[in-house]
Amino acid sequence: MKNFDFIEQAPPIIKDYLTYMQTVKGKSIKTIDEYFSDLRTFFRFIKVKRGLISDDVPYSTIPIEDVDLNLIKSVTLADIYEFMNFALRERGNNNATRARKSSSLRGFFGYITVKKHLIDTDPTKELESPKKKKSMPKYLTLEQSIELLNAVDGKYKERDYCILTLFLNCGLRLSELVGLNFSDIRSDNTMRVLGKGNKERIVYLNEACVSAINDYKKVRPVDGVKDKNALFISRNLNRISPKTVQAIVYKYLQKIGLDSQGYSCHKLRHTAATLMYQQGGVDIRVLKEILGHENLGTTEIYTHLSNKQMEQAAEKNPLAHIKKSTK
Repeated sequence: MKNFDFIEQAPPIIKDYLTYMQTVKGKSIKTIDEYFSDLRTFFRFIKVKRGLISDDVPYSTIPIEDVDLNLIKSVTLADIYEFMNFALRERGNNNATRARKSSSLRGFFGYITVKKHLIDTDPTKELESPKKKKSMPKYLTLEQSIELLNAVDGKYKERDYCILTLFLNCGLRLSELVGLNFSDIRSDNTMRVLGKGNKERIVYLNEACVSAINDYKKVRPVDGVKDKNALFISRNLNRISPKTVQAIVYKYLQKIGLDSQGYSCHKLRHTAATLMYQQGGVDIRVLKEILGHENLGTTEIYTHLSNKQMEQAAEKNPLAHIKKSTK
C-alpha cells in the first residue's frame, strides 16, 4: 500500500478503515482521499458540537487525531442529520456532495459495526441520502464526433487521432486512457483496461480503433522513452499525463467551436455510450460491461431520449394526422 500523508492525520480507527478500503476493497487513491476528507469534516463538526474545541480555533485546523471510540459511540442519527444541514447551509454542499458524505459515513460506521464489532448499533442504518438531481449527460452528436476527428492535425496527429478514437469508440475514462500500456493492445483486437478500483476489463477494438492504433504505432517514439511500457507518449518522452490529454481534447473541441459548451474528456465517454445505445442499438447490459460500471443503475443514465426520438415517436402516433373536420 502506498503511504498517504493525509492518513497520518487520522486516528487509528479511521486509519484502519481507510487501509481496509484501499487494500481489501481496492478503492483508488482519490476515493480514499475523499473518504478521509468526509470523515474529517464530520468529526470536526462533532467535536465543535460537543464543545471539545474552543471558539477561536479555525474549523479547517481542528485536529481529529484524538477521536476515540467513546466519541464515535456517542454519535446519533440526529447528529448526522445536523451535520448534513451544516454541510448544506454553512458549507454550501450540493445534493451530490452531501450524498457522497452520507455514503462515506455509512461505509465507516458499517465497517466498525459489522466488520470490527466495535459498536453495537450503526447510527447510519436509517440514514436517508439527499436525492441527486439526474441531469442528462452532455454528448456530441454523430456529426460533431466526425467533425472532431476530422479536425486532427499537426506533428502528433496520429497520437491525437488515436486518443480521440479510443474515447469515442470505447468510452474510456481519462485515467484509463493515460494508464494504457503498449502490452494492453492484444493481437486478437482486444484491449486490456484497468478501471476504477483496479478492476480489469477487456474491450473489443473495432476497425476504426485498430486502424488508429496501427497508424500511431508506426510513429510512436522508441528512443529515449522514459516509460517504455506506456502506450501514449508525451513530447517529453514520458507517459502522457491527464492534463496533456485534456489539453489535446480541448484544442480540437475549440477548433470545431465547442470549447465553451461544457464538453470535456468525460463528455467523449458520454458520447461513445450514447451513440452505442441510441444509434447502435447496444443492449444496456452490454453497455454496462463496456463502460466498466459496477451497477446497471449507473449505465441507465444513457437511456435518455433525444429530441429527435421524441419527435419521431409523436409522428408515429396513429392519430398524428387526424384533423378536425371542417363540416
